Amino acid sequence: MLLIGTVDFTLFLYLFGALLISLSVHEASHALAAYWLGDPTPKNAGRLSLNPMAHLEPLGVVMILLVGLGWGKPVQIDAEKLKPGPKIGMALVAAAGPLSNILLAVALSIPLRLHWLRLYGDIRVPPEFLTDLPAIGYIGLGPFVQWIVWLSLALAVFNLIPMNPLDGSRLWQIILPTEWYYRIARVEIVGLFFMIGLILADRFLGTNIIAGVIFPPVEFLWRALTGMTPPIRF
Repeated sequence: MLLIGTVDFTLFLYLFGALLISLSVHEASHALAAYWLGDPTPKNAGRLSLNPMAHLEPLGVVMILLVGLGWGKPVQIDAEKLKPGPKIGMALVAAAGPLSNILLAVALSIPLRLHWLRLYGDIRVPPEFLTDLPAIGYIGLGPFVQWIVWLSLALAVFNLIPMNPLDGSRLWQIILPTEWYYRIARVEIVGLFFMIGLILADRFLGTNIIAGVIFPPVEFLWRALTGMTPPIRF
């Protein structure tokens, strides 16, 4: 997991800022995909925006701050209005979130791969502002971009887990009979609490169930895109 609670304040700022960007891109892409497919609900709700305030969900924010892994506000969608039909339409909308994070990671990995950005800071902070920043005496664009790439990949892979209410569940549920599809949709809240339980177990009991699933592919993608050692080791 991200273990935000165990890192210094500077790193926390990097992680939290990068996570806000990654989440905003993810949720806005869901909304945009639904709008393109014929459902105006996300637009009417103000979700066609990269403003993090449009996408933050209270419990998800609390989980981010306390546990190190959380989620954004789900995009409300009227599946019956999606042009390909509810099942295929929802699958396309679901795929838009992880795909947007992967594209964001690919784009931002280019300056890292080409060493256009330094990972140890580009902007020197005056000494009088360093009282609360003992571990890192400067901040910079390079480390911030690094964390956006890493967290975008982590968010994409995490959401592709084929379990409700994650995006990956929508991709395999299109093969279900319509009756079963709607039955499962009505009990998504069970999947949410189960996922929260796994996250808490990983964080406080050291089970590393979710970490063991998502970080091998995240590390592989990170190395392929940046050619560097991952910023987090497990």
